[in-house]
Amino acid sequence: MAEQDSASKVDLYQVARIVGSYVRHHKIGSDQLVRLIDEVHQALATLGRATPLQEPLTPAVPVRRSLQQDYIVCLECGFHAQMLRRHLRVAHGLDVAAYRTRWRLPMNYPLTAPMYSARRSTLAKDLGLGRRAAAEPSPPATERLVTRRRGRRPRRSPAT
Repeated sequence: MAEQDSASKVDLYQVARIVGSYVRHHKIGSDQLVRLIDEVHQALATLGRATPLQEPLTPAVPVRRSLQQDYIVCLECGFHAQMLRRHLRVAHGLDVAAYRTRWRLPMNYPLTAPMYSARRSTLAKDLGLGRRAAAEPSPPATERLVTRRRGRRPRRSPAT
């Protein structure tokens, strides 16, 4: 009932002026026009009203228990996973920064289970990823050719 009272107090001429000004400067489709009028009307109806206080968020599990060796628990829904990044994006529409700020987590709070991270690290090191190019064995000195600039013929380098 209170919503109808505040909706009836909205000046429709003001809504028409705002929508008309917006439409003059932006191209919108006819299907979007109805939604625009409704949004402007609702915005004007809610002016001056106090916003309802949000109750504090309660995580699905305590923050201390969300990080285990084998898995990590989503604070939004309690989902157990080895990596939360994709789950947060798909299931909750959150990126990592928004998740951390929402639950007041530090920036170094991991979103990957420690055991999984260690296993991936070991696998990468076994495959030789992350090594510098200089660490590769070079051919013997007798087989290397030293070339000079200006088109001169290459000569063999002295054996060291």
